Amino acid sequence: MAKLFVLYEHAAGFGLFSVNEFEEVSMLLPQVEASVTDLSRFNAIVKLVSFSPFKTAVSALENANAVSEGILPQDLAVFLDTALPVKKKKVTLGVADSKIGAAIVEALGIQCSHTGAVPEILRGIRMHFASMVKGFTPKSAGVAQLGLGHSYSRAKVKFNVHRSDNMIIQSIALLDLLDKDINTFSMRIREWYSYHFPELVKIVPDNHMYAKVAQYIKDRKSLTQESVAELEEILMDTEKAQAIIDASKMSMGMDISVVDLMNIQMFAGRVVRLSDYRKQLAEYLHSKMGNVAPNLQSLIGDQVGARLISKAGSLTNLAKYPASTVQILGAEKALFRALKTRTNTPKYGLLYHSTYIGRAGVKNKGRISRFLANKCAIASRIDCFTEAPSNVFGDALKQQVEDRLKFYESGEPPRKNTEVMEEAMALNDELQGQL
Repeated sequence: MAKLFVLYEHAAGFGLFSVNEFEEVSMLLPQVEASVTDLSRFNAIVKLVSFSPFKTAVSALENANAVSEGILPQDLAVFLDTALPVKKKKVTLGVADSKIGAAIVEALGIQCSHTGAVPEILRGIRMHFASMVKGFTPKSAGVAQLGLGHSYSRAKVKFNVHRSDNMIIQSIALLDLLDKDINTFSMRIREWYSYHFPELVKIVPDNHMYAKVAQYIKDRKSLTQESVAELEEILMDTEKAQAIIDASKMSMGMDISVVDLMNIQMFAGRVVRLSDYRKQLAEYLHSKMGNVAPNLQSLIGDQVGARLISKAGSLTNLAKYPASTVQILGAEKALFRALKTRTNTPKYGLLYHSTYIGRAGVKNKGRISRFLANKCAIASRIDCFTEAPSNVFGDALKQQVEDRLKFYESGEPPRKNTEVMEEAMALNDELQGQL
């Protein structure tokens, strides 16, 4: 029968506990849950075998970072090797996280478990840890936890500071919000100013241009033939400028007061400034995507790439996703509805907004979506894990998607993936050599 030991990671160090009568304990899980709160009953089941304190705060932080990432730190490996019995095949080690359990199995060959009675036992250890370790008090435990908590949080905030994908997430969210707001405000100014000059809507359909022209015109009766040059400068079109002058002379709009015109002008100015800021924000997003995810940017553009990163939560999360997840990212509701009603699952999510899906034929939309998702997954992984970002691979992947579109349309066979990637790697090495 395998003997159960439980590993507990505390801010002060690693603790190893033995569990008596494990088979009986796992069968009587409700009784274990009840005994967790009572120290005397809990001590009858769980005993401290060994405790290895961290020597310094730096060592504590390094071990905490490693354990949180599912990596077996050297200190923990040595501790388990010395504290556990020699015959490790007859030992089961209870752990809190399956990731660190998998790392221990791979490195030391010790069977690990994180289910059954283990979570309840760990809960009891966490509750009574200060009482179970000699020379340890709740106050010293609190100090250790507070110190490590601050250091760990600070390290997480500083982690990967150069890959500012958080800025991309905030930028694309603000960009989407601005698009909605500018559209709403533009519709409001169209309705408002149309009381005075209704013909202008048909001549200038563009929202941004309409706001600019309305801000310039003010009272339509003030327009003369001399205003054509300034209107042409705004619209970049002589015919439209002349059409506005002609329409103003025969307009059926009502006359409005100076105060109303002033309010319309101020509101139009705000809309124009918002539109200008939206352009600046788009340029900022373009530069950020070029720094953080140049290959993804080259492949599917700034906004679609940024939306994928935003939906995934970070570039690292996106890089961890399989291509099948990337393909339907953004269509979760449709996916679960399809699974629930047993109908066809969606072929694409956010990737639908890329130009490739629209250019493909109806029969090939699903195929090109799957192929594009595959290339996006590759591009995001290159961007996430490369030390010197460049858009060489993104351009190569983009050309592969273009070739695949041609293949669906004309049957022209595309180049093999190995050839394209070898060529891209050679070009990337050459560029890195020049830098």
